Amino acid sequence: MPSPKKAPSWRPPKKRTSFQDQKKRRPKSHALADQAQSGRRRKPSEKSDFSESRDGGSTRSTQRSSIPQHKRRTGAEERQAPRHHDARAPRGGHTQRAPRRESQRKPASVDAHQRLEATPVASDAGEGLEFGDLGLGERITEAIRAQGATTPFALQAVTIPVALSGRHVLGRGRTGSGKTIAFSAPLVERLLRLTKKGVKRAVGRAPRALILAPTRELALQIDRTVQPIARSVGLFTTQVYGGVPLGRQIGALERGVDIVIGTPGRIEDLMARGKLDVSEVVISVIDEADHMSELGFIEPVGRILRATSPEGQRLLFSATLDAGVADIVAEFLPNPAVFEVEGENQETSSIDHQVWVVDQRQKRDVVLELAQGPGKVLMFTRTRAFAEDLTDYLDDHGIPAVSLHGDLNQARRTRNLEKLTSGRVNVLVATDVAARGIHVDDIDTVVQVDQPDDFKSYVHRAGRTGRAGREGRVITLTTRSRSRRLVELLEQAGISCELEERSAKPQPALLPA
Repeated sequence: MPSPKKAPSWRPPKKRTSFQDQKKRRPKSHALADQAQSGRRRKPSEKSDFSESRDGGSTRSTQRSSIPQHKRRTGAEERQAPRHHDARAPRGGHTQRAPRRESQRKPASVDAHQRLEATPVASDAGEGLEFGDLGLGERITEAIRAQGATTPFALQAVTIPVALSGRHVLGRGRTGSGKTIAFSAPLVERLLRLTKKGVKRAVGRAPRALILAPTRELALQIDRTVQPIARSVGLFTTQVYGGVPLGRQIGALERGVDIVIGTPGRIEDLMARGKLDVSEVVISVIDEADHMSELGFIEPVGRILRATSPEGQRLLFSATLDAGVADIVAEFLPNPAVFEVEGENQETSSIDHQVWVVDQRQKRDVVLELAQGPGKVLMFTRTRAFAEDLTDYLDDHGIPAVSLHGDLNQARRTRNLEKLTSGRVNVLVATDVAARGIHVDDIDTVVQVDQPDDFKSYVHRAGRTGRAGREGRVITLTTRSRSRRLVELLEQAGISCELEERSAKPQPALLPA
C-alpha cells in the first residue's frame, strides 16, 4: 500500500533581484554582444574586478554602469571633471587633499581691496579741540563726555563739521578710532535742528534717521552709544534685528521713534509687513560697509536706501574702505567728502603684534597658557564647533570661559558678553561674527587661535584691543606650513613682525569625574 504523500512545508517565495529581471528581459542580441565583450583581451589601462587600493587593501570595481551610454563620460572628461572635496572632513583622518599646483593657487586678491581715494587726515587733527568747537550743542557734548570721551579723535574732528553741513561723508579709521560718535553726534544734532524747524513729534511718527549695521552685536553696540546722546535732547531710538520676536520691535515702531538702528534683513522684513516706513528718513548711516559687502547685504542695503528720502544725507564709515562698496557710493553718495586717518600704522599704534609658530599637536596647550595670563583675553576661532570645544577645554582646566558665535540665541550672546564686560570671566572664545560687534575697552590680549583668511579679518580682530589709545597685544598662532600665507596677509595689513617658534609644557591629564 503506497505511503500517503506529505504536505509540502511552506517556504517564502524567492525574490527575483533586479539584476536577474534585467538579465531575463535582455534581448538575445545584447547577450551575444556581452559575450563578445567579455571574450576580448583587457587593455593594460583597464582595471580588473579587484583593484589594489592605496593602503594595500582591495576594493571592488564595477565594469558596467547603469548609466546610459550616451550619458557616460569618457576618460578624459572624468579627469577634467571637478571633484568636490568635503571641507568639513576631520583633520585627523587618513584622506588627504591633493596638493594644489602653484599655477592653480588663487593669488592674493589685490583688485578687490583697492582703496578709494580719500583726503588724508593727520592723526593729531583733534588736539586742542573740544566737541563744542565742532558745532555740537551743550547737551550733546555733555552726553558724549559722560561716555568717557573728553576730546575728539582725529576722525571725529574732521567729519563732524562736514556732516553737520548736510554733505555726504565717507570715513575710514581703524577700530577704536571713534567712528560711532563721528556719525551719531552729527546725526542727533541735525535731527534736533529739523525738530526746531517745525517737524512734529506725534505718537506713531515715522523715523527720520536710519543706521544700518551688518550684525546684531554691532547694532546693539551702536545703540549703547547713540541712545544716551539722543535721550539728552528728547529723541528716541529702537533696535531692529533678527533672532528675537517681532512683537516688541513692532510695538516700539507703533509708539513712534526718531532713530532706527538695525540689520538689513529685519528692516526689510518690517518694511514688507508695512510696520516700518522709511520714506521720511533724511539721514542714513551705513556702518562697516565693507562687511556688508562680504555678507551679501549690498542689494538689500540698496533697496532700503531707495525707499528713503531722495534728498537725504548718507554717512558711510568703516575700518576698511575699498572698492567693494563702490556701487553704493556711486548711486547714493554723489560727490562725497572722503576722509582717511593717516599715520595709523604699526609704528604709531599702541598694539603689539606677534606671530607664534607652534606645533599643531601643542596648540591647545599654548592656548591654555595664554588663557592663564593676566587681563581679559579674546580668542578667535574659524568655526563655531571649535569655539565651543575650546571653551569646554578651558573650563575643564579650571579657567572660566564663555563663547560667542552664530549658533547662540541673542539672549545667550548678550549674557556671555556681559560676563566678560563685568569681569566674571576673563576669557571669551568667539568666531568672526563677533569681530565687529564686541565693544569691550579693557581687552588686554587678542589670540587668533585660527589665523584669519584675509587681511580685513585681521584688522577687525586686532581692533578689539588697544582701543582709545590703550595698549594691547595681538598673538596669532600658526603652523610652519601656513606661515608663508600669514606673512603675505600681514603685509597687506601693513604689519611686520618676526616669527617666533613657541612650545608649551605638556598639561597633566585630567582625572575622570
